[in-house]
Amino acid sequence: MKPVTQRLAELRAAMAAAGCDVYIIPSSDPHSSEYVPRHFTSWEYFSGFSVENATFLITADTAALWVDGRFFGAADAALAGTGIASMHMDVKGVPTVKEYLGELLTEGTVLGYCAECMPLKTCRELAALCEEKGAKLTPMHLEDEAWVEDRPALPATPAWLLDVKYAGKAPAEKLAELRAELAKHGCTAAVITKLDSVAWLLNLRAADVESTPYALAFCYVSDSEAVLFMDSSRLPAEAAAALAAEGVTLAAYDAMPAYLAAGTQPQTVLTDPVSLNAALDNALRQNPVYTVKELDDPIKMMKAVKNETELACTRTAHLKDGAAMVRFEMELRRRLAAGEALREVDIDPILVKYRSMYDTFLYPSFNTIAAYGPNAAMMHYAPKPGADAAIEPRGFLLVDCGGSYLDGTTDITRTYAVGPLTEEEKLWYTLVLRCHIDVAMAVWKTGMTGGQLDMLARQPLWKHQLDYRCGTGHSVCHVGAVHEGPHSLRPTNTVAFVPGMVVTDEPGIYEDGKVGIRIENELECVTAGESEYGVYLKFEPITYAPIDLTAVLPQLLTAEEKQWLNSYHAAVAEKLASLLTEEENAWLRTACAPID
Repeated sequence: MKPVTQRLAELRAAMAAAGCDVYIIPSSDPHSSEYVPRHFTSWEYFSGFSVENATFLITADTAALWVDGRFFGAADAALAGTGIASMHMDVKGVPTVKEYLGELLTEGTVLGYCAECMPLKTCRELAALCEEKGAKLTPMHLEDEAWVEDRPALPATPAWLLDVKYAGKAPAEKLAELRAELAKHGCTAAVITKLDSVAWLLNLRAADVESTPYALAFCYVSDSEAVLFMDSSRLPAEAAAALAAEGVTLAAYDAMPAYLAAGTQPQTVLTDPVSLNAALDNALRQNPVYTVKELDDPIKMMKAVKNETELACTRTAHLKDGAAMVRFEMELRRRLAAGEALREVDIDPILVKYRSMYDTFLYPSFNTIAAYGPNAAMMHYAPKPGADAAIEPRGFLLVDCGGSYLDGTTDITRTYAVGPLTEEEKLWYTLVLRCHIDVAMAVWKTGMTGGQLDMLARQPLWKHQLDYRCGTGHSVCHVGAVHEGPHSLRPTNTVAFVPGMVVTDEPGIYEDGKVGIRIENELECVTAGESEYGVYLKFEPITYAPIDLTAVLPQLLTAEEKQWLNSYHAAVAEKLASLLTEEENAWLRTACAPID
């Protein structure tokens, strides 16, 4: 592949030819995805740095990449010497993208962007800024001109339908529920662009996104029809027939703009400006038969509250995953105790080996983060052969991993003591464990949001004037992406929890150059009870795997925290027993022994 300097030079040449002064590339695709097929990752191609949740700005002589707190250290290292500034989001003294653009844009400046990969909400913010500065916002396709060599093709993996025994509901039932929800909002149709929404609505799955079982697809739903826009050659005849029987017709992936332009039936169409791309919005508004009503994608909440089948299957998947984690830890400790030289890149094959013991396993739900020592301070560190660390007999090894199974998606992090620890490391580990337990034990009145619950996790750290630059937890799709919305444990989240929601509980400590510690379980929101004061909710764990106790300072745990930890470990030993051999159960009972 060409060096970054050459890639940037070719993009700047395309900018000059198009009369573009500033070009902006968000980390997005036509579906506003978090995890993007390689074909659309132009911000990574031109910057040379692999990152999610980023924005890349290029001028004739400058370039800057904005990244969030998970990637500060990695971005600083990767961009050093490239001429690209590493910009830390939400850090005092670092200009935001809007502030930075405000300095660049003047009367007559042309700001270019790709409309197909620009979320409408962001496009409008840029348009308002350009109007304020007298600049011109102009759609272009410069990535297509400057990124030709080595560009991956659009993914076209085999598509399939998730069986109702795993999904709980057939597409026709979900379509009926969606139409009822649209009617509540005075809408007769909807444009569905998010891959996870299309996947859930039609039980459609593929492998177009790395480690994520989604197909590149759009969907248009009205009172009388449901049209799936995707490469139909990827769908087996029996699956296409099954969708047809559910009232779903097929069209080409790129046919939606023309379909919308040709519409003759008046419709009030629901669109989500956060996920709808600017090009589709333009196609809608050019046809006078449509009245556009902008609201949140209703499918986000519909799929966030798991049905009973999804919850039952998810619990089953987590038990398999827990057994795999037990076998992984046993092998890890056995090989380290024998003095074997293990490296970070050796971790993922071991995990895959044990998860693959189950015939419902598809593939890892994301790239395994196996980070030893200081590398774990980079929250989304990715070990690479030849550039990874040896696991030495001291300190911590952080392993963040998960599996996509036919019956569910898992996400788990454990931090293992692999040798002697400093007192500071033990203190940090114990504080993270306290944060984790305090969320898991929480009881709250109905109506409390993820932002309010996030505060519970940080109290033990805040008392030591410590914190972490990310949320405490995220929702997990059912047989889908490891991240979903709309709820999360994040300071800015305003969505109230309801029974049936699943969220991760993963506080951490990340000290640059020293250590990274994280402990993560998935939790299910359930009803705790009702009194004269209202209905109360709580969490129950659905992740069952031992938490390393060798790093804990028991005297820092409250009696209630110790009780929760001992009860959790007793449940781990009980629930995994039938999946393990006698030798594995004996090891697990020791690992789950009560802490004093």
